[in-house]
Amino acid sequence: MKPVVKMFALLAAVALPVLAAEAKSFQNVSLVDVDCSAKAKVQANPDGHTRDCAMMCAKSGYGVLVEGKYYKFDAAGSEKALAALKASSKKDHLRVNVSGQLDGDTLTVESLALVD
Repeated sequence: MKPVVKMFALLAAVALPVLAAEAKSFQNVSLVDVDCSAKAKVQANPDGHTRDCAMMCAKSGYGVLVEGKYYKFDAAGSEKALAALKASSKKDHLRVNVSGQLDGDTLTVESLALVD
């Protein structure tokens, strides 16, 4: 294979994942830890999921439930979610406004704020 063709093949392989991501913004959606995201009780009533539970399950990471679909945060996004939970005194009804790059079911979080 010619060096020029190899270079374009390499560039295409690197660029495709970046092009696959799409900017997304979710407003007033439920913040849920990964461990609890698949539980039927939490899916049926995510506003009943408590801050204490979310803090206990922090190691699993965080994400949001949007119309029955769960989008997991990247590691930095989970850190932002944990910091927001630590700064909050809310007991439940954990809602956030979040934006970032969505790639499949993973959201690379750019901004996150708890909704009062």
